[in-house]
Amino acid sequence: MRWIRFSKGDHIAYGSINGDTVTEVAGAPWADATPTGKTYNMSDVKIEIPVIPPTFYCAGINYATHIREMAHKRGVEPVYPSKADIGYRANNALVADGEDVVIPAHAPPKMNYEGELVVVIGKKAKHLTEANAFDCVFGYTIGNDVSERTWQRGDRTFWRGKNTDTFKPMGPWIDTDVDLDAMETVIRVNGKEDLRFKTNDMIFGIAHYLAEVTKYITLYPGDVMWMGTDGTSPDLVHGDVVEVELTGLGVLTNRFVKATA
Repeated sequence: MRWIRFSKGDHIAYGSINGDTVTEVAGAPWADATPTGKTYNMSDVKIEIPVIPPTFYCAGINYATHIREMAHKRGVEPVYPSKADIGYRANNALVADGEDVVIPAHAPPKMNYEGELVVVIGKKAKHLTEANAFDCVFGYTIGNDVSERTWQRGDRTFWRGKNTDTFKPMGPWIDTDVDLDAMETVIRVNGKEDLRFKTNDMIFGIAHYLAEVTKYITLYPGDVMWMGTDGTSPDLVHGDVVEVELTGLGVLTNRFVKATA
């Protein structure tokens, strides 16, 4: 089932997608959601960020090709992680499908996309094992971990390079039934395919990450875990449109716009 968080005027709610319509529910779909009896045409609502996470987790370097290509760009030997690398991102950076990524006027010209699978948590969880880790997963959505590489390399933390306003498009919906083994991540820039890889071809898989996190930290419903990316991006400029498709799940589309001040 596909769930969206949508707005109709000033009203924001969750709903299930049925063809070209959305059926509204009260509450979150992973909680005690109840139908309101209201149905809207998809064309009459605005798709919002699918979830405002209590905590926004991210996998670090988690695909081998991405590590090799980034190392090549820096002129160094690739170093592969020996354990799951877990970080955080900021909610202020989230924008929905169809909204613009704003390149700050003074940003260096090293804006890159990172198309990622996003895991949405549906149950409170602690001390998971890899065997039962998926018990806490509600569904999946799509993220674009936009990065400004000069800031990323120059700051001790990733506060600007990863977390500037609008740098984290996510959406368009949450899908509770996907085939991870068959899924491919396909990224297009201005309609032309730029990158394709097997989504589930991770160094450390979803179950490993969730089990590792919950050794120390409690996961809560609505938390998200972005799972990293493969390959490398061209430097994006004003007017570029990036589509991140996860086959069988959907397409996240955002335009990059350079601020004037």
